[in-house]
Amino acid sequence: MNVELRHLRALAAIGDHRSITAAAQALHVTQPALSRTLEQFERRLGVRLVDRTTRHVALTDTGQRLWEHSHRILTSLDSALAEAVAPQPLRLTFAWAALGRFTIPFLRQWRAEHPDVLVRIRRSDDPEAALRRGDADVAVLRTSPALTGVEHVALIEEPRVAAVADDHPLAARDALTLGDLVGECVAVCETAATTSADLWPSGSRPRTVDVPGVVEWLTSIATGTTVGVTAAGSSHHNPHPGVTYLPLTDAEPVTVHLAWPSGAAHPSTQAFVALAQRHLAATTAAAASPRTARSDR
Repeated sequence: MNVELRHLRALAAIGDHRSITAAAQALHVTQPALSRTLEQFERRLGVRLVDRTTRHVALTDTGQRLWEHSHRILTSLDSALAEAVAPQPLRLTFAWAALGRFTIPFLRQWRAEHPDVLVRIRRSDDPEAALRRGDADVAVLRTSPALTGVEHVALIEEPRVAAVADDHPLAARDALTLGDLVGECVAVCETAATTSADLWPSGSRPRTVDVPGVVEWLTSIATGTTVGVTAAGSSHHNPHPGVTYLPLTDAEPVTVHLAWPSGAAHPSTQAFVALAQRHLAATTAAAASPRTARSDR
């Protein structure tokens, strides 16, 4: 098909910006030149990749899939070229919380064992999409990956906690149950799919309201407008002076997964996954059997 890198870069930029003009500016080419590159790409493939009018630019279904592949191909190429010059950081992404209280000890162990491989952490509203586009090497997920071409392992079962305002009557409790929240309005964060009304029994569910992100979720709770339910890792990664986190004694735990693209591009991916499994297994075992852990030392 005689596809060139400039074709992939053109589609990647158009998909990112949803604008021929903005994509041309990002690529430092003229708008007519970018349009010609796109048209040539479509002719060589024999399919339409972008629906465009004077007011609207949108990827077709085929264009959307190829846009994701283009990002991954270009990122892999850039990483390979950069790797020839210097080791590249391993990019770890997550939506809401990384590995909770295990994050810092694990990353310190990684640094001790792999001092030449920096881990770059970045929050993403959609970690799976970041893997798909090649924008991340490894992702922490609290739902099972829904993607083909993505491998994953379950690391730990993380308990759920409730989040209430510091001056809420429930904040004085040592622990809560799901039933304690039925009369409240529960904030559901659109970037964290671990909580919904389905967590409660049918016929005994609280009102819910969607919020777009972690800042809005915490603010809504801190002001007393809502309460929240989340994985325990949130209390470590998202402390807030106006929010109290309390254990939920009857809520199912959340499974924390580590995911990465099949045929991972970063050479340290498998070592990172293996160390995460060993570290969390050893840490949770030590926490469950403190006397045994002390005698072993």
